[in-house]
Amino acid sequence: MWRADPYVKIWLIQNGKRVEKKKTAIFKRTLNPEFGETLLFNVPIDQVRYTVLEVHVMDFDRFSCNEEIGRIVLGSKSGPNEVKHWNEMLAKTKQQTTRWHVLKNHS
Repeated sequence: MWRADPYVKIWLIQNGKRVEKKKTAIFKRTLNPEFGETLLFNVPIDQVRYTVLEVHVMDFDRFSCNEEIGRIVLGSKSGPNEVKHWNEMLAKTKQQTTRWHVLKNHS
């Protein structure tokens, strides 16, 4: 049976440029990880409209390149569920927001 070693990599992108990257811990040999880590990015309020978060779910591989399992983009111009989450994050800047997302294929 195939198993993955998934982790999440998030890029903070401003004005189309990757500015900062954060990663979660790697979950060994599972297809159903639940990532409960808090990853914080400080974004000045005047930069929010030019900012997106690119969320990549990756499969760690010790001996070759890590493979992307899927991704989503959170920002003001993403899909409806992503925009809803983005707006919730903006409205609750001092609170944690949680939402399930369907990953898009990386190809």
